[in-house]
Amino acid sequence: MSEEGKVDERMQDALGILFEQFWVLRTEQPVVYQKIREREHQLKRYVTEKFGFDLIVHQHFIKLEKLPVDPKPWMGIQAFTEPMDYAIFCCALAFTESKSVDEQFLLSHITEDIQEMYPGDLPLDWTNYRHRKSLVRALKQLDELKLIRAVDGDVDLFATNETEEVLYEVSVHARYFMRSYPEDLFNYETMEDILTSEWSRQKEDERRKRVYRKLMFSPIVYRESKDDLDFSYIRNFRNRLVDEFEKYTPFRLEVFKNAAMLVLPEQKQRYTLFPNQKGVTSVALHVANHIRKRELPINEMGEIRITMLEFERIVETVQLEWGPGWAKQYREDSPKKVANELVSLLLEWEFGYVETDSGILVIQSGFGRTTGYYPERFVKEMMDK
Repeated sequence: MSEEGKVDERMQDALGILFEQFWVLRTEQPVVYQKIREREHQLKRYVTEKFGFDLIVHQHFIKLEKLPVDPKPWMGIQAFTEPMDYAIFCCALAFTESKSVDEQFLLSHITEDIQEMYPGDLPLDWTNYRHRKSLVRALKQLDELKLIRAVDGDVDLFATNETEEVLYEVSVHARYFMRSYPEDLFNYETMEDILTSEWSRQKEDERRKRVYRKLMFSPIVYRESKDDLDFSYIRNFRNRLVDEFEKYTPFRLEVFKNAAMLVLPEQKQRYTLFPNQKGVTSVALHVANHIRKRELPINEMGEIRITMLEFERIVETVQLEWGPGWAKQYREDSPKKVANELVSLLLEWEFGYVETDSGILVIQSGFGRTTGYYPERFVKEMMDK
């Protein structure tokens, strides 16, 4: 590899941290903070030129402002279970921004303010267990992000008793959580408006920045039509993209007729990967192998369309053949239950989707790039049992 294309391991490490973490707090990760600070100018130049992102280096934290091309469900706060959680979280943020650094407040004070600010059609009622649980999830997330700190008391107790008190303290990071927007937030009516406004300040090399964001944030980037300009860019500049990603990230770019993806040749604990150690991914690999062998009809976009009943039958066949080697849950669950969990996995990893009108399961070409089977020795031992 030439000096120009030589792997930059320090940049790889720094970028991995910036993309995987919401931010790097100096008090929590002083060594990591310093390492990134030392490469600040090179990192800023790279993320600005390739992704159109802002790298904020503050005396208390470092944060990469990340905004996707297409928001995905997994990009939300995973601890939240309903829209109310987000609404309460935002109200709590507004409350903390009105406080000084290190200023202390009681749980009863913030709950009063949240009730007044809450935008829902129905008011919050802290005698309602569901509302209290939602508040607990929101405040625990604020604590986890180091926006507030519990000085005394346990917020979990509030879930069972609305009179429970907790003493909190506002951190120096509280007012830096929200990103800045090109316009006042009140000027936006939908999420699409916010995404559109992002590109108004990215007029230069927008296509490149869209492609880099898609490849870095999506498990797979699909060719969406014959005239998909983003996918054409990936094909036309494939060699340049390969060199860039291999130099600055541990990923390798693979490009096929209808899909492109970043793969990781070596397991890295920092990254969320498919397959992981969960039993359902092992089941998915066996099902993928079975579908490949069946050679089902594939359309021009590399997709297979089958009914949910057909998919359940495939799962049942695979379960009978390979089930003895699966985790207990998937050995004993009904084919329908296993199939439903697999569909959720396909949706999460962008391996497939269910058509709203017809209910047809569309298995995308990315799933066709995976396969799994047991080694012969394991199969023999399994059959001998």
